[in-house]
Amino acid sequence: MKVIVLGAGIIGVTSAYQLSRAGHEVTVIDRQPGPALETSFANAGEVSFGYCSPWAAPGIPMKALKWLFMQHAPLILRARIDAAMLSWMAKMLSNCTSRRYAVNKSRMLRLADYSRTSLAALREETAITYDERMQGTLQLFRTEAQLDASAKDISALAADGIPYEVLDRDGCIRAEPALGRVRDKIVGGLLTPQDETGDCFKFANALAGRAEKLGVCFDYGTEIRALEVDGGRVHGVVTSKGRRAADAVVVALGSYSPLLVRRFGIPVKGYSLTIPIADASRAPVSTVMDETYKIAITRLGDRIRVGGMAEISGYTNDLGIARRRTLEHSVMDLFPGGDAAKGSFWSGLRPMTPDGTPVIGPTRIAGLFLNTGHGTLGWTMSSGSARVIADLVSDRKLEIDATDLAIARYG
Repeated sequence: MKVIVLGAGIIGVTSAYQLSRAGHEVTVIDRQPGPALETSFANAGEVSFGYCSPWAAPGIPMKALKWLFMQHAPLILRARIDAAMLSWMAKMLSNCTSRRYAVNKSRMLRLADYSRTSLAALREETAITYDERMQGTLQLFRTEAQLDASAKDISALAADGIPYEVLDRDGCIRAEPALGRVRDKIVGGLLTPQDETGDCFKFANALAGRAEKLGVCFDYGTEIRALEVDGGRVHGVVTSKGRRAADAVVVALGSYSPLLVRRFGIPVKGYSLTIPIADASRAPVSTVMDETYKIAITRLGDRIRVGGMAEISGYTNDLGIARRRTLEHSVMDLFPGGDAAKGSFWSGLRPMTPDGTPVIGPTRIAGLFLNTGHGTLGWTMSSGSARVIADLVSDRKLEIDATDLAIARYG
């Protein structure tokens, strides 16, 4: 079949690669001049198969109110009258129950674990390198209350058979020796040892190169204007360079997917800071998630990538100096081994669904598929999501249950 993939971020590139391996003639269309130049460009660097939770959780509404008044808040809300945003927030709040949290987290863990094995197979198959490390994620707790609240996540990990370790202060220091200098600031942590780290931009570019060798055509610098639909079936895409015919279309446009198809999510902006390591003995060896500020601190070769925060402000990409100060505060408080003043500051829009689970699967329009809405976990879930979408387009038996990942779950 002739398949068009819309979007050349990490989801689009991995989808194109797997679709090509499945025997399809694949074209990727993107407005940027190359792959992974928007949300995938400078994300937190986590490949967090175990640290994988929906934002909609019990207690979040009260926490969100407190965060709004924090100096270094993990949540920033720029309120405005917007029907789509208000609708999303209402649906998100409806998912903040113990029952919904358990359902949504189980979905996410199922896909993330499948992505773990898929990424390992892909790495072996392609031998690509991307500053990868396989030393786990340490969710770091500064207070006893945070440690106690981790019980719901531990329960979900145990239920789905995901390995984990609950660590005391000394255990955290054994996992991340540089924390020994700030031992009084931590009480414990939750280690998910199967998690990985890596540079998403490097990975996406390397895989795009492999995809091109398989015959995938990348049509960069091309604006996507509309889907061509007739008789309940998609027949192609209208672009700034003309019409492109297709037997199937996969929408992998991240935060911009709801502007082309049904509005099921909103953009949630995140920030990152990439700083050179000045003293390796005072830098992390893998990923540390600072639970207080919801900020990930990740080792990428000779750099530290500091990423996090959630800003609900629509389709904006401005760089607020207050956000940079929060990133600097978190990393320098725990790992003062980097030169923050020389850091490269960046922001990107995450495609967030109200239940936290991505939207992967067919639509009511024949031949039209979605692979989007991964929120902060696009890099983590990309390999598994690509395998799922390639099997669906190819009408092959899926290796995991993906029925509840499709947009039909919204009714």
